Amino acid sequence: MKTSKNILDFITTNKQATGQELAEHLGITDRAVRKQLFSLLKNNSLIKKGHPPVVYYQINDKQTPIIENLPIKIFQIIEKNYLFITPSGKKLNGVNGFFAWCQKQNLSFKKTANEYVDMVKKFSKYKKNGLIDGMSKIKSTYKNVFLDNLYYLDFYSIDRFGKTKLGQLLLYAKQSQQESLITDLIDDIAPDIKKLIEEKNITSVGFIPPTVKRQVQFMTVLQKKLKLKTRIINIKKIKADVAVPQKSLSKLSDRIENASHSIVVSDNSQHGNILLIDDAVGSGSTLNETARQIREKGICDDKIIGLAITGSFKGFDVISEV
Repeated sequence: MKTSKNILDFITTNKQATGQELAEHLGITDRAVRKQLFSLLKNNSLIKKGHPPVVYYQINDKQTPIIENLPIKIFQIIEKNYLFITPSGKKLNGVNGFFAWCQKQNLSFKKTANEYVDMVKKFSKYKKNGLIDGMSKIKSTYKNVFLDNLYYLDFYSIDRFGKTKLGQLLLYAKQSQQESLITDLIDDIAPDIKKLIEEKNITSVGFIPPTVKRQVQFMTVLQKKLKLKTRIINIKKIKADVAVPQKSLSKLSDRIENASHSIVVSDNSQHGNILLIDDAVGSGSTLNETARQIREKGICDDKIIGLAITGSFKGFDVISEV
């Protein structure tokens, strides 16, 4: 208790401090300081800024008030499904995140919690065995569909409450280029991907390559972290004079044209059931074009299944952020 008070007093006086500064000031080990800091962060006495190896600790002047009691079922649904990423980049999971979002929006916590759970239930009706079937969407969008199945792990966003937990993780993982955040997302989705591969007897997997050049490519990290034992289909994005990302195109015809001129399936081996993995599906043009090329090359003996980490709810929608 005395050590915790000394830490709070030091940070109050100096406005902020690193773990090393605290260890030197208190004359204790780094491990002992970390233990105290963990407790102070857990009870909201402190907040931290930065990311290892550079982390500063500050007094939490805006401690979260005691959250009103919620019925256990509502609490569990919010705890499982909700994520709020603050403007300062702090991840607040579950009920704490929902409470913070309600405060920011000046909304009644209890009333809005009930409304959020109703919305989650509405959208969860589209999910079976952990997957959302996107075939009706793509069939209503395209005259010729070359995929046998299309699934999402979740919607990118839902009415009123915006991006889902998976949608937010995908957005910030790609935008931040932070491999630790990408890894957190992959750890979350890997069991569902592997389960689908097993259930659909997938023999080969193709990862849709990115258009936008980034130092850390999400799909590259995903392929590496999954460590699949299946064969990998060679799919490439070819360069044009100007790289035009799919997400920058608002017309369906433009997206189809873009996909047909940028995607190349450079694989001549024979494959059984194929799974094509993409990060997000707005129009589905890239997945459908990839499947078309596979069909026309005659290299698939069975089904071609598309899987997106997130997908749009409406018939044709553009997810422009990722």
